Amino acid sequence: MHELVQLAPQHTFVCIGDRAAFAAFRLEAANVEHVEVGQGVAPIDAAAADGYRSPFDMLRLTRAVARTKADLFFSPSVYTYFPLPPGLRAVITVHDAIAERFPELTLPTARARLFWRLKVGLALRQARLVLTVSDYAATEIARVHGLAAARIRVAVEAPAPEYFPATPEEVATARTAAGLSDDGSWFTYVGGFSPHKRIDVLLRAHAELVRSEAQPPHLLLVGRLSGDAFLTSGESLQSLVTSLGTSALVHWTGFLPDETMRALHTGAVASLLISESEGFGLPAVEAAACGTPVIATTESPLPQLLAGGGFFVTPGDVSAVADAMRNFLHDPAVRRTMGDAARSAASALSWRRTAVATLGALEEAAA
Repeated sequence: MHELVQLAPQHTFVCIGDRAAFAAFRLEAANVEHVEVGQGVAPIDAAAADGYRSPFDMLRLTRAVARTKADLFFSPSVYTYFPLPPGLRAVITVHDAIAERFPELTLPTARARLFWRLKVGLALRQARLVLTVSDYAATEIARVHGLAAARIRVAVEAPAPEYFPATPEEVATARTAAGLSDDGSWFTYVGGFSPHKRIDVLLRAHAELVRSEAQPPHLLLVGRLSGDAFLTSGESLQSLVTSLGTSALVHWTGFLPDETMRALHTGAVASLLISESEGFGLPAVEAAACGTPVIATTESPLPQLLAGGGFFVTPGDVSAVADAMRNFLHDPAVRRTMGDAARSAASALSWRRTAVATLGALEEAAA
């Protein structure tokens, strides 16, 4: 959003949010205004798989939007969408069609699935244009929702500027903080723990390496075990680790700041993102920006975005994931070559270009 605001000084951006949202993220620029709307439940919490936004909270947001007399409404994510005043032009961002393709893996109850369908359905009806993050996601959204391709625009994401290769000293500090030995190797995973992320496959593949390697690698699982936008299966995954006998080598780190994550990615053998589907796969791209090769799902734009930067596997294939992990462990030359390719591909992506594409969609919809 910073890039978007800076790119368009001729436009006024009115940001609508509650106190918690503005405390976490606030745009400061001459062409930005802020409208705080009281909410009984913070929108980010209401958007969680087990969350709920009251009709009164939604009505307050709708009225606040109406009072701005805006030419266009832009929703950066459909997760926190609420009904708009009738007739208001809108651009709605839909990152993927994962919840529609895998409802049983993402939304915990029939009620949650119903509310999701109603919310997304209303958002798509009210949107003049739908914005998404990759050509892969655009194809999936068009197919699943029956949208005409002419209504979809793509603004490809990019790694945050905080992600680039760390120094050996930074890696050593992060490794110690994570409780890893000086001579130990590790893989990273960053993201949520919804069943569609297939962490169960990752844990089983890692267990294969633990059984076969004289010096088995560690596995760092970075992310929150609760409060995700989708269904979280952290408890069952922890039980799986116990049954696999790999507890000493699997680390549940919780949230980590970018600086720490950058160092852990840089020192990792590889980073994994082997979901059933990804609309973009930003954690893998941020790891790639650190010069780290990836093991990623074929059901994503990553095989094209990070071509030559890792191994790409069919979702659910434990053996393929284990083989890819083993290849990186035993062949440092392959790791370096693919890591260099991954970094080169990630560096070709730019949030400036994302902002240009987003602004183009907003101006087109407002015209």
